[in-house]
Amino acid sequence: MDAFFASVEQRDNPDFRGKPLAVGYAGERGVVAAASYEARKYGVRSAMPSKTALKRCPWLIFTPARFDVYKEVSGRIHEIFHEYTDLVEPLSIDEAYLDITENKIGMPSGTIIAQQIKQKIRETTGLTASAGVSVNKFLAKIASDYNKPDGLFVITDAEAEAFVEGLKIEQFWGVGPATAEKMHRLHILTGADLKRHPEAFLCSRFGKFGHELYEFARGIDNRRVEPDRVRKSIGAEETYAHDLDDADELAAKLREVADEVWRRVSKHEFFGRTVTLKVKYADFTQITRGKTPGGFVTEFGLFWQTARELLSAVDHSEKKIRLMGLTVSNAQDLDRPEVYQLEFDFGEDNGQCC
Repeated sequence: MDAFFASVEQRDNPDFRGKPLAVGYAGERGVVAAASYEARKYGVRSAMPSKTALKRCPWLIFTPARFDVYKEVSGRIHEIFHEYTDLVEPLSIDEAYLDITENKIGMPSGTIIAQQIKQKIRETTGLTASAGVSVNKFLAKIASDYNKPDGLFVITDAEAEAFVEGLKIEQFWGVGPATAEKMHRLHILTGADLKRHPEAFLCSRFGKFGHELYEFARGIDNRRVEPDRVRKSIGAEETYAHDLDDADELAAKLREVADEVWRRVSKHEFFGRTVTLKVKYADFTQITRGKTPGGFVTEFGLFWQTARELLSAVDHSEKKIRLMGLTVSNAQDLDRPEVYQLEFDFGEDNGQCC
């Protein structure tokens, strides 16, 4: 979807249309969750501190996030997807892969299906989506970012290898800033540069990811579209209005997070073996501490006891704490079917893949 959160807000509030808009909180510790295209022209991006965003665009409008609305709209969009195929793999609340090799309407053209889906999304939700059409997930994902907003870009099998050669290495799936920096030191700046290196060289420098990089450089991606994803963890976190260092206040705040996590655990009957505490300090350094108490954590008492033990091991004598989070993970079958989920990540939108 195109600037999904911000586009929903502009759709629902005429006063926001055509103006620089940020979804988030404009306070001292606020962060931009999403930015309209008008705001992006000024360099405003998701995950940017609100103070920085306002410096770049002093007339930026902030509006609070309405995740319940975004989820409802996302659900309607996924209903449209399933009119064409059941092979739908959500990447986030606003992005998914669709395998339409064999589709419900018997249409041999992926381009025509993408056009139909885009039109139905517009008619149903009043929003625009951008689609990438290609022979595999890697290429479709890249294509989805071309011609945004309201874009449609196709990469055919015959065009794939030459197209990839011209890509910047930062455009490759899985290549983040740290990996890109490492590649730059190896003089790998484009897909063509990457293609010149043998697989053994890439694996020696990038581990298992080296094999995928070798194939991506040739336009190859054999990953399937997987409609069902096994839930791996459940968690919650909270950023505080002021930095904390008082032990009693930290415990009270952690209890609020623990209550929310346990509500989610109980709702999904997701009982894991490992409890992990995440702490972000005032200087934005971050640590995690995990513990596996033995057996499944099926009672709140054990969960809360483990969380308190993890917190007691965290040093906050020199640096105050601005965020705490808890996660339950390492679950296995408890004599019942696997738990599946659609993984909705409330991060910034990156484009619709078809």
